[in-house]
Amino acid sequence: MDADVTSVAAAVVPYVSAAMGVYGAAVVARVQEAAADATVGVGGRLLRRLLGRAESAPAMEAAAAELAQDPGDQDRVAGLRLQIRKALEADPQLMADLVEILSEAGATVTAAGERSVAVRDNRGIVQTGDGSTAWQGPGRR
Repeated sequence: MDADVTSVAAAVVPYVSAAMGVYGAAVVARVQEAAADATVGVGGRLLRRLLGRAESAPAMEAAAAELAQDPGDQDRVAGLRLQIRKALEADPQLMADLVEILSEAGATVTAAGERSVAVRDNRGIVQTGDGSTAWQGPGRR
């Protein structure tokens, strides 16, 4: 995985959001338990590692709890992503650990070059190029 802070944070968020969506705020307590089981999945592993960094754990836990209240709220998703980016910028080992977990999960996020695009999951049009246009008909998502 070609890693930079922004792409790793963006790759982590869908997994953590999915875990928050399934388990809600309880996932934070659950992943902190030594006996946390595999049912939390990749999102739980990522969140467990993020919460294991004492310096950023309180802010990370607060952002995760906010997201748990409404996993579909893009502002809450952005808040979590920001906390992940801050932690990654402060801790190169954390970055390496998250990249390893994402690689094991088969998540690859690579975008290189001017105006490049990397997409893992998409529900609409992704388009590049100067002056390009696109239209997606009504009722399509």
